[in-house]
Amino acid sequence: MPKSFLVLLLAIFGLLSSVNIYAQPGNASVSGYITDFETGETLIGANIALIEINKGSSSNTLGYYSIPNIKADTYTLVCSFIGYKTFKRTITLSENESLRLEVSLSPEGLALEEIVVESQREKREQKNIGTVQMNTALIKELPSVFQADVFRSIQLLPGVKASSDFSSGLYIRGGGPDQTLILLDRTTVYNPSHFFGLFSTFNPDAIKNVRLYKGGYPAEYGGRLGSVLDIYNKDGNRKEVAGTVSLGMLSSRVMLEGPYKKGSWSIAARRSTLEPILNVLNKFDDLTLPSNFYFLDINGKINYDAGPNDKLNLSFYSGVDVLKFPLAEDFDIKLNYGNQTVSSNWTHIFNERLFSNFVFTGARYFNFPSFNLAGTKSTRDNNIYDFTIKSDLEYLATDSHTFKGGFWGGVMTLKLNDSFDGANTFGSRTQANYGSAYLQDTWKATDRLEFIGGLRVSYFSDGNYVRAEPRLSAEFSPNNRLRFQAAAGRYTQYLTLQTNEAFTAFDVWLTADEGVRPSYGDQFVLGVKTIPFEDYGFDVEVYYRTMKDLFETDPFIPDISGLPYKDTFRFGSGDAYGIEMLFEKRVGRLTGFIGYTFAYTWRKFPGYNNEIGNPNGPGRSYPPKYDRKNDVMVVLDYRLSKKWKFTTAYNYATGQAYTEPLGRYNLQNPTWDNPNFVTYQTFVTGKVNASRLPAYTRLDVSFTRKSSFFKLADAEWQFQIVNVMNRRNVWFYNYDFESNPVKKEEVKLLPILPTISYTVNF
Repeated sequence: MPKSFLVLLLAIFGLLSSVNIYAQPGNASVSGYITDFETGETLIGANIALIEINKGSSSNTLGYYSIPNIKADTYTLVCSFIGYKTFKRTITLSENESLRLEVSLSPEGLALEEIVVESQREKREQKNIGTVQMNTALIKELPSVFQADVFRSIQLLPGVKASSDFSSGLYIRGGGPDQTLILLDRTTVYNPSHFFGLFSTFNPDAIKNVRLYKGGYPAEYGGRLGSVLDIYNKDGNRKEVAGTVSLGMLSSRVMLEGPYKKGSWSIAARRSTLEPILNVLNKFDDLTLPSNFYFLDINGKINYDAGPNDKLNLSFYSGVDVLKFPLAEDFDIKLNYGNQTVSSNWTHIFNERLFSNFVFTGARYFNFPSFNLAGTKSTRDNNIYDFTIKSDLEYLATDSHTFKGGFWGGVMTLKLNDSFDGANTFGSRTQANYGSAYLQDTWKATDRLEFIGGLRVSYFSDGNYVRAEPRLSAEFSPNNRLRFQAAAGRYTQYLTLQTNEAFTAFDVWLTADEGVRPSYGDQFVLGVKTIPFEDYGFDVEVYYRTMKDLFETDPFIPDISGLPYKDTFRFGSGDAYGIEMLFEKRVGRLTGFIGYTFAYTWRKFPGYNNEIGNPNGPGRSYPPKYDRKNDVMVVLDYRLSKKWKFTTAYNYATGQAYTEPLGRYNLQNPTWDNPNFVTYQTFVTGKVNASRLPAYTRLDVSFTRKSSFFKLADAEWQFQIVNVMNRRNVWFYNYDFESNPVKKEEVKLLPILPTISYTVNF
């Protein structure tokens, strides 16, 4: 690795090992883990504070908190978290005392006289700009196509768009799915989708926490131009053996968890049960769906408490899709693709000020599509292997400064082989080493003004690239009802995804290399978060981002075989800007939010989309397919009674961009060996993505009823209707050029779909 990268890495650990000079002798501290009283599960983002001195902290991603530098005295310690009863305890601290206090919060039940939903103000007070933390309970309650899904729930948020009803891809603030880093227990997941992207690979029963950074994310994350989705699996119940069984129309799920002498364990499995539904849906002439399909997920986690200051865990995930898709009478596709991940984590507390986390991860993505056209078979063998080591250190230096630093290094191998009619047509193997190091300081200048500054330096061996990425964010709170936020930073990406917008299983990841520079971009975000009325919230964020040195395979090269790697790409740029607004009602029988996004995103490649008569021009900007100017989302939750609840989600969006074909003409030319005329068909199209599909509208509703399973366990029925209005939104157009005039056929998305599921919790 370059010397500059190693120097930064050494500087981080040197700084973190020397900053103890800030500590004030004689002062005490209190620290520990915050957990769920009923299950022992650690809680991420819980608030804890000493009331008398208005000093506090929040639990990190491992549930650990620390409040250092406290004068010896008696205090009231208060801890709160959404959906839990507030914890209060009087503590007395002596000089130099390091009190280890484990806090357990009890879930907040519903009052008998009236139904009350806990206010989310405490949770929002520690939410940074562009950051959303989703409750898995809400994910399960929202109306969804057949079943609860993490990605589908995230697509309801302002700034996040869906490509179609048949895609769970995350298009966030003008970026494609490859510009979002997706982590499962700190392990990169490269294609988190099932059923052509209709669902994500994350089983909601196994998920503890979902945190989305839509933009302006801090220096501790890197590797993507746009955003970060950080997902953590459940640790497992530390008090008793428990489980969940759910039967649904798409899939059935089972999850078991429990304690053992030194820790806890959890395991969850999900298997599709879609075959009967496919038989019904395939009767619709305007729907093209698989004739055979199944997917299988398995999540697991084992936790080991080696001591009060050391915790170890091992987590894994394995998922696979297998399906057959007949596109025509003599043309079918068979797919076999999936992900496998494993991570081993060691958490060590050096003292009440210094916290560390070390992770070893391994990830594999594979897809093996095959195509059979009139008896001629073509196949693809595509694999990604990624093995990494990560380390993060957090040091609470003073009341004003918290330092974080760490490194992330790994080796990635990409293999791709194609064959046609039994003969190999293309093969490649790429192996690259990569690494990054960061240093970050959270500075509380005053009680109402905070800055987070950081620097990340990354390295990629293919091309020997080194990039520096400074980040800075600030927050000012003039009062308890108003917060102003801002963030800016540079981001680098060494990968690109050659994607098929119809079928995610055909996606291929490619890397930067000599002559193929990594992409980079700058982000600027301004935000205002307000509490206009008690128990209501209104947030506004404005963003602008650039995308430079974008690289993707050139679609105008008919055959890349034999070409130098750098000559197979085209290089361009892009930008995106917009405004997001979110109005929430947080308390009462009726809760929910209204979200609105106004946004633009553009791409530009030299020689692309030029004026007629100037084919070699500099190119003109055009919107990608997922550009939608206006996006409105309404999500409401109404508790009808102690047993019944009603949830609805409504979405309106500007129609997607597409390129409209204008016509076709024939060219007839003789050849040297054939004096007869040979006819060539040439199509004429309009400007790239200059046309728009009709606006998208969909309304979903859900009714949930709590019950019991023969008085042995709690149970729940969920009745849903997807697309209540039966609006057949247009997916894309098919054109029949053999007819005169040319026929234009609408290929439509989902019809009205009633679904039902039954869940037992024991």
